[in-house]
Amino acid sequence: MLTPFNQYQNTQVSTSSPEKLLLMLYDGAINFTRIALDKMEKKDIAGKGKFIGKAQAIVSELMNTLNHEVGGDISRRLEQLYIYLIDEYLAANINNSPRSLENALKILTILRDTWVEAIEIWHRERVEQIAPLSPAGQQQPRAMGQMG
Repeated sequence: MLTPFNQYQNTQVSTSSPEKLLLMLYDGAINFTRIALDKMEKKDIAGKGKFIGKAQAIVSELMNTLNHEVGGDISRRLEQLYIYLIDEYLAANINNSPRSLENALKILTILRDTWVEAIEIWHRERVEQIAPLSPAGQQQPRAMGQMG
């Protein structure tokens, strides 16, 4: 039986745009990595392993969804980063290495921030392409003092 929170989460995932889902995955991996780091500091071996596994599963899913035909060089570079992240998770788990988790956290945060910026640019460009045209496909009249 689903709890109200689980139902809410399911709704969030099923109704989100692809770009929102991508950010949710990054948020999850970042959150689980932070929790794993906390568990490691508290000497909670089982908890550390559990949350490293969750973060690693998300990174594996991100890697599995790459489309090399469309993404070209960018998707190949992302794949290399994801492989590196998985290696860092393995090192963190085996060697009890906080540095490996910190490295993973830095990379995930940079990737997430980069995606946020790319999504914002994409949305702005879409609005700019749509905004000058009226529903009939004609240019909108500009307000006085507006250039263009």
